[in-house]
Amino acid sequence: MKNKDFAALWSQNLMSNYALPSITLVKGKGSIVFDADGKRYVDMLGGIATNILGHSHSAVVSAVTRQIKTLSHVSNFYSHPNAIELAQLLVRLTGDKQSRVFFAQSGAEVNEAAIKLSRKTGRTRIVAMTGSFHGRTMGSLSLTGQNSKRTSFVPLLKNVKHVPFGDVKKAKRAINSRTAMVIVEPIMGEAGVIVPPLNYLKELRQACTKNGALLVIDAVQTGIGRTGQWFGYEHSGIKPDVITVAKGLGAGLPLAAMIAVGKTSQLFEPGDHGSTFGGNPVTTAASVAAIKWIEKNKILIKCKADFRFLVSNVSAISGVSEVRGAGLLVGIALQKNISSEVAAALQAKGFLVNAANPNTIRIAPALNVSKKELNQFVKTFKEVMSDVN
Repeated sequence: MKNKDFAALWSQNLMSNYALPSITLVKGKGSIVFDADGKRYVDMLGGIATNILGHSHSAVVSAVTRQIKTLSHVSNFYSHPNAIELAQLLVRLTGDKQSRVFFAQSGAEVNEAAIKLSRKTGRTRIVAMTGSFHGRTMGSLSLTGQNSKRTSFVPLLKNVKHVPFGDVKKAKRAINSRTAMVIVEPIMGEAGVIVPPLNYLKELRQACTKNGALLVIDAVQTGIGRTGQWFGYEHSGIKPDVITVAKGLGAGLPLAAMIAVGKTSQLFEPGDHGSTFGGNPVTTAASVAAIKWIEKNKILIKCKADFRFLVSNVSAISGVSEVRGAGLLVGIALQKNISSEVAAALQAKGFLVNAANPNTIRIAPALNVSKKELNQFVKTFKEVMSDVN
């Protein structure tokens, strides 16, 4: 079957919550994918920051194959080695031995878990950021600061106050003794890869500490090495109370974690929360393999170098006003509101990207994307910008 055949079947059988996909991807290796018509693409979006080692990575394939032959699922009445090993890894990456982990399947789920955890403080008020994205379930949607996603589903959770991202003064005015938690992305991904001021996270930490509120870092998109740091907040020198992570954590499989840091790790009690498939043996096997491969091959250092390369080369292209982000979470700001046209033109030339907003192209390729593939992207992006302009 061809792309058009799959499009017809999609329309006949799937709900209309997504726009009709223009292509159907059928196979991939590394950062290269192929559609049903046999066309080749460089995947510069990585499943929206999810396929951290691309497609069919040998370490992940071996771990998953070995595990599915051994033990496929364990209910949360019992433990299994992979969940314990992954939890140990995540605790180590936080740098706090008191940290404890809860596993789920998606970013929305672990942000829901963070809401429930914050209720254990005896408070209900939450501060979130305008333009943020934390998920589409009713609780996580209440945190999401985008009216276009919220309007059709009101009423949402009460007592959620949204303040401008990066505005410390307004955040401090909103955080008080009734605040249960403040949730923030180290870099706002879906909003267009927006980077906050240098001391922003540090000042939020101070305000939360002063008022006894939990500081929740939503590292769903920035986590697992994407920014050149494990979670994306480390540059600020802060210690959060909660970290939520998903997307890249499962190396392409559905896996998420809420990591409670310090004394916050003691708030949940037996029966407070759960997830049927959270911490599944197969998904955790993939995650352990991916994290170990990233560490062994010093991929965090590579991500930082890749960002410098992209900033240097893409910033020089006519029609680009700014390149922002960190590591391999990159927003390319355009001088005109032509991101949809640019994304479509890049797809036609064999590169998959995302038009995050009218004037921003978002890329989040596999962390092991090659220098050759990055060079090809820069060359093609320059051609497309010349054509579109």
